[in-house]
Amino acid sequence: MDCTTKADQKIKKETMGKFTVFTMAALFLHFGIYAQKADTLRIRSIPHGLFWKSAPGRFSIHGDQLVIVAGGKTDMFRDPNVTYNTDNAPKLLFEGDEDFVLTTSVEHAFASKWDGGAILIWQDSLNWIKFCFEKDYTGANRVVSVVTKNISDDCNSVEMNSKKVYYKMAKAGNVVTLYCSADSMKWFLVRHLQFDAQKGFLVGFMAQSPTGDRCEVTFSNITYKTVKIKDPYLGE
Repeated sequence: MDCTTKADQKIKKETMGKFTVFTMAALFLHFGIYAQKADTLRIRSIPHGLFWKSAPGRFSIHGDQLVIVAGGKTDMFRDPNVTYNTDNAPKLLFEGDEDFVLTTSVEHAFASKWDGGAILIWQDSLNWIKFCFEKDYTGANRVVSVVTKNISDDCNSVEMNSKKVYYKMAKAGNVVTLYCSADSMKWFLVRHLQFDAQKGFLVGFMAQSPTGDRCEVTFSNITYKTVKIKDPYLGE
């Protein structure tokens, strides 16, 4: 039996209506602002808008500098033993050009094993290149390249004596070349490979902390040029 009066029912209906409108407005504002931010993220030297794939704990962009904070248990790797497949590390991405050269410094604290910062080419979750500066299994500050075509091919390269390194990634057609440097002047060729990136492939930046609680990575002096290198040994 309904003991409410018509006046009570009218007030209840009006209140519910106002609540629904308020809730919808709040949701629209929240997601609208998020979408706007995602669509309009810019790094000064990159002529394309950037967006997040897996959100970071925190981030900031100032001119040609990007800071990404990854939360704990974040990684992107497909183990050759097929026992560890994950792709939850925060990635800030943009649509890449057929030919380009991306350079940046990568710096972090090397607090926990496998903590790292990386630049990427990302076609999909099964096909990507991760050029990472990470704390390796020995505790060293290691230049690491991971090429994944369904399964990850993980290659440890140079050990650095600093917590900061300079990286260069050059794509010329379907050939990708990776370089590292201690000073951004003298470049060392780390890897030279074929990668058939299809139209719509993505390029960007990533932070990871597979065994730790967080990893804050700073990418500075970012440059991006739509040029095709002629000599992979010189990187120009």
